[in-house]
Amino acid sequence: MPSPFPGMDPYLEAPNLWPEVHSRLIVGMADTLGPMLLPDYYVAIEQRTYLNTPTDNVLVGIPDVSVVAQRDRTTSPSTGSVATVSPSDHPQTVTIPLAEEVRERYLEIRETSTGRVITAIELLSPTNKRPGEGRDAYLHKRQQVLSSASHLVEIDLLRAGMALPIEDVKTATHYRILVSRSETRPQAQLYGFNLPDPIPAVPIPLKAGGDESALNLKPIVDTLYDRAGYALRIDLDTMPLGTTAEEQTWIRQILAHT
Repeated sequence: MPSPFPGMDPYLEAPNLWPEVHSRLIVGMADTLGPMLLPDYYVAIEQRTYLNTPTDNVLVGIPDVSVVAQRDRTTSPSTGSVATVSPSDHPQTVTIPLAEEVRERYLEIRETSTGRVITAIELLSPTNKRPGEGRDAYLHKRQQVLSSASHLVEIDLLRAGMALPIEDVKTATHYRILVSRSETRPQAQLYGFNLPDPIPAVPIPLKAGGDESALNLKPIVDTLYDRAGYALRIDLDTMPLGTTAEEQTWIRQILAHT
């Protein structure tokens, strides 16, 4: 069964589901666009890898002052003997934050005859929308594309986190799709929509003077929802994270009619 929501399904944004949803969306977009663009273009699934260092936990080093204080107490004024300090018989079990290898997939539309990247398509992840290595790595890649002759399509289907830098935004929305054509930069088109809205069709720019394709994301979301069995895996008795009371009322109304 398809997702019951007319646009983006807020339950799919859950942190425990999104990595899988992201991978399935990337493959779904590639499979949808591929036949549309052949034979002049092909769609490649690319990947970048970086280490994401945890920032929520901080390792605190104990200064040597505490050792000096112990030494001051160890010398006996009367005998000059050195006292010993017994170690704890019950050490604590602690956790050391480790850097996690993160792999993010994205799409490149390439010209078949030359292999030249015509359009980069990015689907944002939570690490792209919070401070840290993930955001820095993505912003670096984003700037590389914006400084090149390639187009950029940036799809943000996550309500949480810091939006990516865009100037002159007049209306804030839950979700955003940015289409940056190389020949019109720095101007770009921003498609904003909210939780109750349908997902707009995404124009996919190609070579100048050629016809553009359109990517309809809703059927892809519905297909992955069905094939992954999310209807059986999602607890619909709980409300999605970050939803307001008004949005929760709307969600209940949608679910009541499914």
